[in-house]
Amino acid sequence: MSAEAIIFTGVVVYLIMMLAVGVVAAKKADSAENFMLAGRRMPIWICTATLVATWFGGSTMMGSSGAAYEGGFLRIIADPFGGALALFVVGFFFARIFRRLRLVTFIEFFENRFGITAATIAAVASIASGIGWTAGMLVAFGTVFETLTGVPLVWGISGGALIIFLYTAVGGMWAVAVTDFVQIIIIAIGLVVLLVVVLVDAGGWGTIAPQLPEHTFRMIPLEHSPEIWLNYLRAWLIFGLADVTSQSLLQRSFAAKNEQVAQNSFYFAGFSYLTLGMIPVMLGIIGSVTLPGLVNPESILPTLALDHLHPVAIALFVGALLAAIMSTADSALLAAASIFSTNLLPLFKPQATDKLRLLATRIAIPVFGSVAIYIALKVQVIFNLILDANSVILVSVVVPFIAGVYWKSANRTGTLAAMAAGFLMWLVATLLAPDLAGDMLGLIVCLVTLVIVTPLTQKFDPPRPLLTAEGEEIELKDRLGTLPLFRKVR
Repeated sequence: MSAEAIIFTGVVVYLIMMLAVGVVAAKKADSAENFMLAGRRMPIWICTATLVATWFGGSTMMGSSGAAYEGGFLRIIADPFGGALALFVVGFFFARIFRRLRLVTFIEFFENRFGITAATIAAVASIASGIGWTAGMLVAFGTVFETLTGVPLVWGISGGALIIFLYTAVGGMWAVAVTDFVQIIIIAIGLVVLLVVVLVDAGGWGTIAPQLPEHTFRMIPLEHSPEIWLNYLRAWLIFGLADVTSQSLLQRSFAAKNEQVAQNSFYFAGFSYLTLGMIPVMLGIIGSVTLPGLVNPESILPTLALDHLHPVAIALFVGALLAAIMSTADSALLAAASIFSTNLLPLFKPQATDKLRLLATRIAIPVFGSVAIYIALKVQVIFNLILDANSVILVSVVVPFIAGVYWKSANRTGTLAAMAAGFLMWLVATLLAPDLAGDMLGLIVCLVTLVIVTPLTQKFDPPRPLLTAEGEEIELKDRLGTLPLFRKVR
């Protein structure tokens, strides 16, 4: 059997296995809430695994390794450093309070706090972001297939999408969580095997290190200008701040069996993500020495696998790559579909039954996925797709989200003005000055607008309290993530 046949067979077996897991998990998806939140019963080990796997996607495997290949640590501030920061921030500031709210989506928080208009804007922005994330993952999927098997990009994207759509639409959160658990194990094994083999073949780190540029591991910009520092800050915040409002992350908090699990799973996931995320970064750095001059740096991992691994080991590593990609794509699709059925469907069908919501969620997954396929085929750069997806959230949703939790005075008028101002600033900057960090300018304008407009509109638009899904005010004390890691809290 040829190497290509071995790899292809291994991939097919892996995909069938993931589909089977989805079918088995479907038995637990007997209601809309169970489908989207796994019955709010996820234990710490599942919750942590699905968080790491969700975050550890094609942007980390393919995007970060490619960025490190081109420019070392300064190019990967956003991910994995910013990505790990987001997990710690959510764990400390938001996980417990949002588990306490007993919501299905964070958009419900927007509706309770700021009204239906703000919630609808946040919903549309979040769905757009989820579709962008999915598109980025599908590009990564197609790139892996094309590099390792010669299958054209369009077929790799379409085939991968079909499998993801099927098991996600059938099994919901249980399918996503269980497949994520399997996938993160495959990811870890595949990355460690490749790193060890590549290092041994290269003659060890002592051979690689002297050939690296001096700035490879530098994390502070060499030059000092306002534009450079604005872009540097952007690198930290585009994931580190924008992703605190990610439905994919918060949905795990909603699904956790209690506040302690909700909080601690983010801490464990943040540490695990940063540790595991450094492996593709180091592979990219090593590859810059052993394989200089790649036309597409984002193909460095599959290229290293082809050069250094036995076909059977390549099949394992391909499984790891696909696992990383699929674990993010399925979560992004489920998050977008959950927002649609929970927050947008009632606008057209106020008395929607649970059965209809479940059906709408399942239908939305392939619909949004099809849009993602179209985008993936048009824009074939993984990192760009992810950054654009996050920019939409950063400029319009992040500031009101944080204010809604920690600023009692935040109101509907101030929030709507801030969301509109931030988005328009980003749009204008992107169109007229694409070299500027338009999303950072949008973030600043959003914050300033909220701070100015909110106090001026308090009399005719008093702020709403923070409410549960049942409309009850919640206790706001002890909302920070300060519960012990290992001692059980009653």
